[in-house]
Amino acid sequence: MKTVILTDSCCDLPISFVKENNIEIVQLRVNIKGEDIPDDLGQSIKYKDFYDMIRAGEMPSTSQANSYTFAEIFKKYSNEGSSIIYIGFSSALSGCVNSARIAKEAVEDEIKSADITVIDTKSASLGLGLIVYYAANMLKNGATKEEIINWIEENKLKVNHWFTVDDLNHLKRGGRVSSTVAIVGTMLSIKPIMHVDDEGRLIPVSKVKGRKKSVKELQEKLKERIVNPEDQTIFISHGDCLAEAEQLRDLILNEVKVKEVIINNVGPVIGAHSGPGTLALFFIGNNR
Repeated sequence: MKTVILTDSCCDLPISFVKENNIEIVQLRVNIKGEDIPDDLGQSIKYKDFYDMIRAGEMPSTSQANSYTFAEIFKKYSNEGSSIIYIGFSSALSGCVNSARIAKEAVEDEIKSADITVIDTKSASLGLGLIVYYAANMLKNGATKEEIINWIEENKLKVNHWFTVDDLNHLKRGGRVSSTVAIVGTMLSIKPIMHVDDEGRLIPVSKVKGRKKSVKELQEKLKERIVNPEDQTIFISHGDCLAEAEQLRDLILNEVKVKEVIINNVGPVIGAHSGPGTLALFFIGNNR
């Protein structure tokens, strides 16, 4: 039975990789300036245009994929006789995994031969993308469905997510920081360092003064925590701040030898909550 990998648009992977590896993307949606737009990895709305609208004062809202959407995709592949692995965005940040589980039950009741696995990665952005990247490469190299699932379950809580943002007001709107913290932090140019914990929640860890120090702090986290760097592809995502993403990459490569660095944009659904200037780093450690 052929295995297919599905994920959702919060993976923030480059569209070229997704197309090359025939990965099905379940689209979340963003509403901005009254227009409902699919988050399809930069095809329907350019990343820069999206972030420029936020900079101009637009307040986007987002919506998850519902169980009907998942069921239609699951049915398509099940009717083709394919085995499905859905590698999903953290259930602590979105209801997509729950929608997928509801759809799985419905489709397996309807199509007795259906073989659907739903995985809550407890990961976000290119942390989710990292897992999908490794899974897709395993599939390409002949791994079985069971081997891919086992690898994901064994490694998903080793995927380190380290974030910083440029403007605390976006986190305030999402309830991640208080109004007082946002006001004082903005006045004093305080930049939070955050990570995604084992439950898949975005958690503030520390604060540094100034953007330059926050970028350096992400590099320090990698130096402290990465394992077998020479075998790893590491990932950097950014909210329309490519120069700083490249600066972070160069800082890392000056001191740590890694196999490859992939840089891509934070997509509209996550970017709606983190804002322009978000910078995030993803790699595998012994734990989160």
